[in-house]
Amino acid sequence: MKRSQKFLVIFLVLTAVFSAVTAAVSAFELERVRKNTNSAVVQILENVKEKYPEVSERELAGILNGKSEKTQTESSLKKYGIDLESDWAVYKNDNLGLIIIIANAVLCAVSCLALTAVFLKYCKNQKAESERLAGYLRKINSRNYDLELKANSEDEMSQLQSEIYKTTVMLREQADNSQKDKENLKQSLSDISHQLKTPLTSIMVMLDDIIEDENMPDDIRRDFLNDIRHSSNGISFLVQSILTLSKLDANSIVLKSKTENVKNILDECVKNTAVLAEIKGVETSVECDDSLTLDCDFKWICETITNIVKNCIEHTDEGGFVNLKAEKTSLCTKITVTDNGCGIDKEDLPHIFERFYKGRNSDENSVGIGLALAKTIVEKSGGSICADSKQGKGTKFTITIFGAKTSGMKEKIIDGLNTPLPECISED
Repeated sequence: MKRSQKFLVIFLVLTAVFSAVTAAVSAFELERVRKNTNSAVVQILENVKEKYPEVSERELAGILNGKSEKTQTESSLKKYGIDLESDWAVYKNDNLGLIIIIANAVLCAVSCLALTAVFLKYCKNQKAESERLAGYLRKINSRNYDLELKANSEDEMSQLQSEIYKTTVMLREQADNSQKDKENLKQSLSDISHQLKTPLTSIMVMLDDIIEDENMPDDIRRDFLNDIRHSSNGISFLVQSILTLSKLDANSIVLKSKTENVKNILDECVKNTAVLAEIKGVETSVECDDSLTLDCDFKWICETITNIVKNCIEHTDEGGFVNLKAEKTSLCTKITVTDNGCGIDKEDLPHIFERFYKGRNSDENSVGIGLALAKTIVEKSGGSICADSKQGKGTKFTITIFGAKTSGMKEKIIDGLNTPLPECISED
C-alpha cells in the first residue's frame, strides 16, 4: 500500500478509536446520571404516594413523561432552592456532568496529540526519504553512478526511488558508452592520422624532388606525378568514406527504399569494378533471375556490393574469378560474392568489418574502411553481412536483406533462440 494511503488509514483508524472511546465514556457517565435521577424520582414518588394516596400511579406517570398540563417548573423548583440555569435538580449529577466534560476534553486532547504525532512521524519519514533521494541525485549530478537503489514497497517514494535507479543505470551506461566513444574516437583519429600521414609524406617528398630538380627526366617526373595522383585518389577515397560513415552514424543519410531489380544492381557493381578486374586479370560473373526484385536504396546497396567486389578482386590472382549470385527465400534475399583468391586468415576473419582494420593479406594501399562501410550500409538497410573464408581457397561474403514485412522477424528469431541467424554456411 502506498505511504500516503497508509497514513490516511492510520489517521481514520485512530479517529474511529478515539470517537468510540469518547462515546463509551459519555455513555457510562450518562448511565450514572440516569441512575441518580431515577433514584431521586423514585424517592419523590414514594413520598407523594405515602402522603397522598388518592393520587393514582397513572397521574404520576403522566407527570413524569410530560403528558400532564405544563406547569411553571423553574418557578416551582426555585421554591426548593434549585436554579435550573446553573444547578442540577439532583446534586450528584452536577459532579457527573463536570466529569463528562473533563473526560471528553481529555479524550479530544489525547486524540489530537496522537493524530498530530502520527502526522509529524509521517512528515519526518517523508522528509528523510526526500533527503535520501536528494543525496542520491547529488551523487548522480557529481557523476557518481555507483548506486544501488532497491525498493521493496510500492509507495510514491519507492516508485520515485525505482525511477531514480533506472535513470542511474541509464546514465551509467551512457557514461560508459561515452568513455568508449572517446576511446574509439581517439583510436579512429590515430588510425586516420596514420592513414593520411604516409601518402601525404610521399606526396610532399615527390613534390620537393620535382620542384628542386629542374633537370629531372620526363619519364621520372611522369612517374612521380602518377604516384601523386594515386596517393591523392587514396586520400580522397579515405576522406569520402569517413564522411559517409560519419553521416550514417549520425543518421543524416536517409536510405530511400524502392523496389529494384537485383540483376540490375549486380550488373552495376560489375560495371563499377570492370577496370580493376581487367587490370588484375580477374573474371567477374553474375547469377541472378531477371525477375528477382529487392526493396532497397539502389545507390547505397550498389556502394556496398561494389566495395565487396573490389575487395575480392584485389585479393584474387590473375586468372581467378569473382562470382555474384542472388536468390530469394520466403524470409529474405541473399546476395553472395565469392572468389577463389588467397582467402582471409582465421585470426583476421572476426575483425574484417572493423573500421581501419587491416589483415595480414591486406594490400599496402588498403585503408581498412571499405568493408566497414559496407557493413554499416547493410545494417542500415535492415540486413546483415558476414564472411566465410579458407586460406588458399577463397572467400564468400553473404549479404542477407529482410523485406519490410519480415524486418522484425530476424530479431524475434534471435530473441527466441538467443543465437544469431545461420546466415553464413561454412565451406568446410
